[in-house]
Amino acid sequence: MPARVDFRNRPRAVETHLDDGAPICLRPIRPSDEEAIERGIQELSDRSRYLRFFSSFKSAPPSVVERLSAVDGFDHIAWGAVMTDEDGQPPVAAAHAIRGSHDSDTADLAIAVLDRYHDRGIARLLLAALVLDCRAAGLTELTFDILYANTPAITLVKSLGAETRSKASTVITYSLDVEQTLSRLKRMAEPRGLTEVFAAFETAPIG
Repeated sequence: MPARVDFRNRPRAVETHLDDGAPICLRPIRPSDEEAIERGIQELSDRSRYLRFFSSFKSAPPSVVERLSAVDGFDHIAWGAVMTDEDGQPPVAAAHAIRGSHDSDTADLAIAVLDRYHDRGIARLLLAALVLDCRAAGLTELTFDILYANTPAITLVKSLGAETRSKASTVITYSLDVEQTLSRLKRMAEPRGLTEVFAAFETAPIG
């Protein structure tokens, strides 16, 4: 059973920049972010919402929003990204890792980035923070389903060393080894902000 970790020394936030110079803040998602989560789902395009949730709903059911906001830092770990130089500092992305059971060292992974912020390296920055947090919580593997149509997501996870677990008619199930994923992210030259993400966790010892 994974040991419960004291997260009081985890980074409260990670301030970094995208390669185009835009400042961005990564921080753990809290239960109080429920409204922002609901708004973010609504702001996804219909296609992106379908690729993320495998559903054509226009507005997320309350049960979905409640589940995504029920973050405790151990059984459910989640990080979000906020553009700090834009009016209202809008949240633009979120990544979640949810254990199937309290004593499991495996969690289900999910990530979404608002459409207008695609292709700027945000997903990699956010995944680095999330996976570092997952390692601190004793997780060793992340699993996730991706629709065949979601080629950008497939390209991303393959670059991180994802292995295929199973295939169905429309969905591929992948797994990521936590240590291998972090090793690959740390070696990536882009986005350059990855250096700040790793440094923030290394200078704020966890546990």
